[in-house]
Amino acid sequence: MARKKLALTDHAWLRMDNPLNLMVITGLMTFDAPLDLEHFKSVIEHSMLRFKRFRQRLAPSRLPFMRPSWEDDPAFNLDAHVERVTLPSPGDQNSLQDLIGVIMSTELDYSRPLWHFYLVENYGEGSALIARLHHSIADGIALMQVLLSLTERTPGPPRTDTSQDEAQDRVQNPTEPVRTNQSATLPTSQVSFKDLVEDGKKILDDRTYARFRARQVVNLAGAVGKIALRWPDPHTVFKGPLGYKKRAAWSEPIDLRDVKLIGQTFHSTVNDVLLTAVAGALGRYLRAREAISQDMGIRGFIPVNLRPVELDEELGNKFGLVFLSLPLGIDDPVVRLRRVKQNMDELKSSVEAVATFGILNLLGAVPSRIEDIAVNFFDTKGSAIMTNVPGPQTQLYLAGAPINTMMAWVPQSGRISLGVSIISYNSKVWLGIATDEGLVPDPETIVALFNDDYAELKSRAQADLAQRPGSLKPMLSRLDEAIHTLDDLLAESG
Repeated sequence: MARKKLALTDHAWLRMDNPLNLMVITGLMTFDAPLDLEHFKSVIEHSMLRFKRFRQRLAPSRLPFMRPSWEDDPAFNLDAHVERVTLPSPGDQNSLQDLIGVIMSTELDYSRPLWHFYLVENYGEGSALIARLHHSIADGIALMQVLLSLTERTPGPPRTDTSQDEAQDRVQNPTEPVRTNQSATLPTSQVSFKDLVEDGKKILDDRTYARFRARQVVNLAGAVGKIALRWPDPHTVFKGPLGYKKRAAWSEPIDLRDVKLIGQTFHSTVNDVLLTAVAGALGRYLRAREAISQDMGIRGFIPVNLRPVELDEELGNKFGLVFLSLPLGIDDPVVRLRRVKQNMDELKSSVEAVATFGILNLLGAVPSRIEDIAVNFFDTKGSAIMTNVPGPQTQLYLAGAPINTMMAWVPQSGRISLGVSIISYNSKVWLGIATDEGLVPDPETIVALFNDDYAELKSRAQADLAQRPGSLKPMLSRLDEAIHTLDDLLAESG
């Protein structure tokens, strides 16, 4: 049986998995109509299973202290990975959130490929689909692309058999990779000895390239040192001993066009606007439980995609992390937005993502005890994992049913208890919150506070526009209409 050794970075994420903080990505799609189980299984068979990782399990090494390997599961059975469940009455969002919390707390079966789907019936008049995929298979961006490969732009009958190349061509890229200037020039996979020899020759022959590589080494060393020397995050209700039970919540959809208009008004990005509202919500949540100072902030670990646009067959984890400081103590949302934008702009020109990718590679090679010490050390530097995944901005269908809501929660590495997910789809945005029940038993409260803070930010943007000179109003209105029209045309063209 052919075996492929687990990559170093994937090994690091595998060893972080423990019953108190499972390294499993949880995805959610909801439908206003019932989803047909057999049609859905046919879609998996002809799309997702074309990636060989989803037919493979992890086998322990035949030698001591070596990494496990991927091997084909000789007893693979699709029915073991797709489970039908019935949501208890009243079958509303609260009931679904409770179910997701239970599922988030449940370990995957390591004797099988590390993924599972739950088809949830009795969710309103339709159904829901919960996906669980282990982080050792791939990072969140890659797995989102795989899940999107299951979808269609029009409803239709079950797919017929297709070639592997065609199946991988169907993977829809939700966005261009997020890359910094430095990360775009550095390798992000394991480098062979031959590559190192060739790079060494180039350094000897080309002084300009040698200086370039020297600067990279200095910058990376500086980034690692900067991370290590950061003060630990303050102790808050978001930090503490973890338990087995998890909780999840998500917001009602927000119009993406409104978010863009707020960003245009205050010269910020969509991500800046949404993270500002997140910071406001977390600050208000803390104030209700403890005193916080005006200058108090916490850091969020933000994944940065380092993979090429195309997915390779082996998937894997190809991302780094940057540390975003969130100013929780600033009450004024506009002032807070300016600070968040400033902090984000500084990160865009840093090499932190590449540095942390290298650290993860290193952790996958060292003994597990050393990895535990390192992970615990870096976990003190932040309080949350925060992701923003821009999805397709057109209506999608899965197994013939229109997708209404799209959400995902990434695992919180090591001892981190708080996960924040922002996903856009079909001109709407959702906020998802995942927490440890013992530390934050009410993530829906954070969602409600986010809605309040976002509403205040939107109101301030509208007031700012209203106070601008009258001659600018028609131009801004026409510009907004043109942007909306362009969005629609781009969405229609795919």
